[in-house]
Amino acid sequence: MRKLTAALAALTVLALICPPVRAVGTGAASAILMDAESGRVLYEHDIHKPRLIASTTKLLTALVAVEQADDLDQVVTIKGEWLGSEGSSIYLKAGEEITLRGLLYGLLLQSGNDAAMAIACHTAGSEAQFVELMNQKAARLGMKNSCFANPSGLNDEAHFSTAYDMALLAQACLKNETVAEICATRSITLGTRTFVNHNKLLWRCEGCVGMKTGFTEKAGRTLVSAASRDGQTLICVTLNDGNDWNDHCKLLDYGFETFPRQALCEEGEVLGSVAVEGSLIPAVAAVTADKVGYPLGAGEKLSMEVELDCSIRAPFEAGAQVGEAVWEKGGEVVARVPLVVQSGAGLDTREPLSFWQRLWGAA
Repeated sequence: MRKLTAALAALTVLALICPPVRAVGTGAASAILMDAESGRVLYEHDIHKPRLIASTTKLLTALVAVEQADDLDQVVTIKGEWLGSEGSSIYLKAGEEITLRGLLYGLLLQSGNDAAMAIACHTAGSEAQFVELMNQKAARLGMKNSCFANPSGLNDEAHFSTAYDMALLAQACLKNETVAEICATRSITLGTRTFVNHNKLLWRCEGCVGMKTGFTEKAGRTLVSAASRDGQTLICVTLNDGNDWNDHCKLLDYGFETFPRQALCEEGEVLGSVAVEGSLIPAVAAVTADKVGYPLGAGEKLSMEVELDCSIRAPFEAGAQVGEAVWEKGGEVVARVPLVVQSGAGLDTREPLSFWQRLWGAA
């Protein structure tokens, strides 16, 4: 394994022209601002304190249901024993037929507690079994300080999470195309029902792509939001915040202005070459398997290390991994991407060399 290391001078220059850090704060009991791609925390206040989360719970309910479902257009027949949940409702009736997709829109836009119960019981057979699935999913997401007791977010001593854990959940929801699409919907008419999203940030905040509101008297106002601008997506979570709309707008503006995303590499970028054994082709290019970015503030810089195998034996398939590129900030790994080969492609040194090749003399 060969190693190549270089200081990212270009990224340092970009970081130096970023706006200076400005003060920002909230009235929330707990608050976090996170870069969705990298997971970097850009602002935090008491982010690991377990608290009531109210209906932001329904993000996990939706994620579990969508992952468990074979067909979102399957028809669900509402049973009488599923009804009777207190709080917000989409007014389901016993014997009514509605698609699972319709229930999900009622869950995330209208925050229906009856929709949450119907989704849970239809998906897992009972509320208790569905809650077990919720806690299993939370554990897989790394939500270490969370516990769920129901699918709606009603107050319960055994039902809590943290601002940080809810940001992890938001990351997962953004990666799920169905959940992300529903959260970003302002309004929709399905059958005889019209659902209007309770999340006012969809109208108030530039680039908002939704997420979920919540409120109970004990929990206070809870809110999970996300916004995308210039190829960067930020997640904001506040728990027990009486001024959450304004706080989220301020935090999101702060994040985009102070920690803009810097492109570390694009997909297919050549970062070196690997010798080929058992072939007339002497070498193949090692290219990045994906694009990678990272948010950087004023004066911040990263260092980069490329690790490459000494050789690869032919024949090999396109996409075979031959190394890895790793970026560090202050000795901590903040981003990484596999380096792969393109089948049958040698490194043609007649082509203009990339910035990285010139920097390291890799070609």
